[in-house]
Amino acid sequence: AYNTANAAKGIKAASLAVPYDAFADKITAAVPRGKGPDVFIYAQDRLGGWIEAGNTIEPIDFFLDKATTDRFIPSTLAAMTYRGTVYGLPLNFKVLTQIYNKKLVSAPPKTSKELVALARKVGDPAAGRFGLAYQYGDFYYHAALMNAFGGGVFKDGNKPVVNQAANVKSLDYLVGWIDRDKILPLEPSTALITSLFNSGKAAIVFSGPWFLGEIDKGVDWGLAPLPTIDEAGGQPMRPWMTVEGVYVAAPSKNKDAAYDLAKYLTGVEAARVLALEGRQTPANRQVYDDAKVAADPVLKAFRTQVEVAVPMPNVPEMTMVWSPATTAMNIIVKKASTPKEALDQAQKEVEERIANLKK
Repeated sequence: AYNTANAAKGIKAASLAVPYDAFADKITAAVPRGKGPDVFIYAQDRLGGWIEAGNTIEPIDFFLDKATTDRFIPSTLAAMTYRGTVYGLPLNFKVLTQIYNKKLVSAPPKTSKELVALARKVGDPAAGRFGLAYQYGDFYYHAALMNAFGGGVFKDGNKPVVNQAANVKSLDYLVGWIDRDKILPLEPSTALITSLFNSGKAAIVFSGPWFLGEIDKGVDWGLAPLPTIDEAGGQPMRPWMTVEGVYVAAPSKNKDAAYDLAKYLTGVEAARVLALEGRQTPANRQVYDDAKVAADPVLKAFRTQVEVAVPMPNVPEMTMVWSPATTAMNIIVKKASTPKEALDQAQKEVEERIANLKK
């Protein structure tokens, strides 16, 4: 459709699919040397690193107008912003939400108190049944609770604060769900959570759109926003949002045409195809006014959830956080250390890694 509409201008776009695992490294190696594409698509987590490396992503503030920025859910555009400058147009987003078994849950819990009460009622750990199951030992999944308590990984842009009090509090709270309330399975793997939900042994799962394809056809399921946390002043769980953006390559000799293509790919017509045929959640907010999109319960649920989501940090220092944070989560979940001790150690490791990164 794009090529047909732009034939008179002599513009033609050609696509190339690259395996995901190799894609980021190919961009890093090829684009700065002028050997890559004019336009490419990737999640925001590598954005800061590519910008700091130089000659990879073109800032697009010069091209932007209000009509274009207004088409996006604001937080998705924020995910494309680095040090106050916009570097990409958001294409789609992914967030965690509440997925529940309608046979076991008549009304999905809206608060943490409702969640714990329901989970205790329907769960029986001795029989292998649980009210709630999610990968709470994974730092990405824990971020929803961390953000509810007002926590976070960085302050002032890129200064790590992994062991700040709010983060410790969120983990103390999680330990309560595990030990005191006993509403969660121990050592929850992706395979275990999928198996529990499909066999009716997990009433509620916190996961993202990728989980929906794993649900057996015989399971009657629904979606609802993640609950608010009473112990965090009634704040909602705020999952991290990952956003795939469309970027113009800095060395491109066709920047005007490249930006034009980026605008087209993130426009309302393309977003409709992305939503209804691609089964993805577009960052374009105008598409949710479309009758078919608005009537789709899955698209509607994730659109609702993203309102309280937090863009995952896009600074290069974030790559230094994952390993120490994951180690800390494992230690805490296995009760080998208190949340404060584990996060203090993680903070020390993150600071050392960042110092080495800057050498």
